[in-house]
Formats: sequence, structure tokens, C-alpha cells
Amino acid sequence: MKSSRTIKVRIMNIQKELEHFSTGKTDLRFNNVEVIPEAIRAIMINEVVPSHSEDDFYGKQDAAYMSTTIQLFRKAGIEVDSVQDILNKGIYITNAVKIPKTEYAVSKESIEESLPYLERELALFPNVKVIMLMGDVAKKAFNLISKKATKKNAVPSISTYKLRNTEISYNSIRILPSYIMTGQNILIEKTKFEMASEDISLMYQLIMK
Repeated sequence: MKSSRTIKVRIMNIQKELEHFSTGKTDLRFNNVEVIPEAIRAIMINEVVPSHSEDDFYGKQDAAYMSTTIQLFRKAGIEVDSVQDILNKGIYITNAVKIPKTEYAVSKESIEESLPYLERELALFPNVKVIMLMGDVAKKAFNLISKKATKKNAVPSISTYKLRNTEISYNSIRILPSYIMTGQNILIEKTKFEMASEDISLMYQLIMK
């Protein structure tokens, strides 16, 4: 006899969830997207939110951040047309720094200011198997989180190129350091584009096991 028990699906709005913990700073940007937390198997952490929220991953349909992201996924052999397609595959994308940068480089202060929100955000997803660190800012932010918990960096402080051949785990989650996934530079730097797409392909293989 089949069970008639109904499985309740929990849907969460990430922006609303993180706003509960915000201190009232008006320039903090959180992802205004609804997800099923238990369905997420991989998280990709990008560098920093854009100056205009409509250009972010969950912004307008042709958002700037998605233009390069979709190309990377397709190069990895994963057919997607939108961020919703990526979510449907169990992959959530976010930014390490929740405040738009005002200078060319992302300051350590802005990374630290956003860190409590990134930490809470990552904790929302109980079934994550892989975390991708897309660029040095993401790597620095994640190391600050791991250092707070374990007193040491999760990711060695060596070049991403060398780290790609190293199997790194943190709390049974596979960590994949890669390259920044937004901005037109990734399209110009063909080698980094190739490597980032290879890393995305590996991530997808790991979560599909």
C-alpha cells in the first residue's frame, strides 16, 4: 500500500532571509530569488555585487553578470539559457561581497563587512556537495570563514592555476578554486575561460554522482 504522506517543499527567499540579520545598511545587496534550499547541491561564489542590481545574476533577463556565466556553462557542456535553468540543476550563484565596489580593487574591509552575511547564506543550504570560489576575492572570503571556524585557511595561498590539481575539502564539501566568472575580461583571457569552464564541468560531474 502506497503511503499518502505529503512531502512539504520549503521555498525560501534569500533576500528576505538575510535581511533579518542586516544592521540597516542600505547599500547591502542580497539575492532576491526564491529557492528550495534542500535542492541546492553546489554554490558558486563570485566576487562582488555590480553597481546596478539589475545587472546581477538575479536581475533583469539580459543581466550583465549572466552574459558571461551562460557562456561558461555552455562551454562546460551544460545547456542553460537563464539563471533559473542553473538553479533547476541544483546550482546557486552568489557574490562574496554584498556592497558594490567604489574603486578598481575590492577592499579587505568590504570583504570583512559582508562576511557575516555570506556565512549565513552558505549555512542556508544543508545538502551542498561543492563550493566553487570564482576568483581571488571569493577565495579570501571563504578562507576568512574557515579561519574563524578552524583557525586555518581551507584553501592554500597559492595561485589558482596550481590549486586546480589539488583536491580540497572543507566539512566534507569539495572546494573548487577557479576564476572570476563576470566581466568581459574572462572572455578575452581565453586560457582562464577554458579553465573556468573545465572547473564548472567538474563541479557538475561531482553533484550528479
